[in-house]
Amino acid sequence: MNQLKCLPQDGIIWGHDILRTVAASLGDYGISRPIIFTVEFLEALSREYIHPGVRDAVGVFTDLPPHVPDFAVRNGLGACIDRGADSIIALGGGSVLDAAKAASYLHFQQTGRHLPIAAFPTTLSGSEFSHYFGVTETDGPQKFKRSYAVRETVPRLVVIDPRLVVDTPRALLLSSAIKGIDHAVEGMRKVETDHPHAILAARGVERFLNVLEKWPQKLDTRQAIERGWVCADDLLQLQLGAWQCYFFPASVIYGLSHRIGHILGGTFGLPHSMTSCITLAPVIHACAGAYGDKFEIFAAGRGNKTAAAYLADRIAAVVASLELPSRLSALDFDKAKLPEVAALLRENYPSEVADLGKNAGERLGTLLESMW
Repeated sequence: MNQLKCLPQDGIIWGHDILRTVAASLGDYGISRPIIFTVEFLEALSREYIHPGVRDAVGVFTDLPPHVPDFAVRNGLGACIDRGADSIIALGGGSVLDAAKAASYLHFQQTGRHLPIAAFPTTLSGSEFSHYFGVTETDGPQKFKRSYAVRETVPRLVVIDPRLVVDTPRALLLSSAIKGIDHAVEGMRKVETDHPHAILAARGVERFLNVLEKWPQKLDTRQAIERGWVCADDLLQLQLGAWQCYFFPASVIYGLSHRIGHILGGTFGLPHSMTSCITLAPVIHACAGAYGDKFEIFAAGRGNKTAAAYLADRIAAVVASLELPSRLSALDFDKAKLPEVAALLRENYPSEVADLGKNAGERLGTLLESMW
């Protein structure tokens, strides 16, 4: 039986130079008395494009470290309650979006009411389209990023404008695009090639790769635009690619690349956006048997290669051309920790590890070694 699960998302608005106009209309989407969740780097963007239109904002909360530690979520909830916020504007990347969702959920647990969210995403992973969020638990003997799926926390409104990403640090922006591709590819795990996720995700991956494959080395986005290598519409294509790769997140279940990333990020502190640059291509190779012919939808014109090899090699080539890290050693990860990573994966994500096939436990160790 096939199924399509939809989320209670009221609107997606996209285009060039729309931020001020949309900010002034947030009340139409039930976003009133909002607190703005963001990070210090983005406060200037907020002051210029968001604040002027949002006249009933009750404050700004910026104490949002990467990986969404539980104490930051509790502090964010406290700020919402202390300031009498009725909603949240989330301006930032996946960690900011996840913190907003987690705070909305805790607000419900404490008051019986979720706080509606308006998302202004500054990266390309696509968290703004989903009801999934992760919170890193810090109270135990070992940190662990726990995943949640709460339909009521999906942002009510998402705003897409190239202005949101033009100043995102180069490595963060481009690596988040690989994370977006990861959503498309691993989203195939439990659906068939005629599922709407598959059809849209294939288009999203092409949008991503068509832009990323021409992206210049070393240059920040503004420099690349000034020199004519890319344009503002290329940025919008990346943003739309992120949406298409994650169009039906409630209908899909993600796999081993994501789970390795959760362990590397939540427990060991590696940059979350970078993990898919290291994990995705090797996992595609290693788990090809579990996916069968599903990768065909991403591999038009693959020639004599298998679909899995074509897709993995194309992603790996983009990671290399963008000069993003492709090995754990590039992030100074301690190789001696790999058995600990493997143990956490076997304990917490056995079905994803099982995608490796026969002798999955042994193959997991080999796979992790290859990533180092």
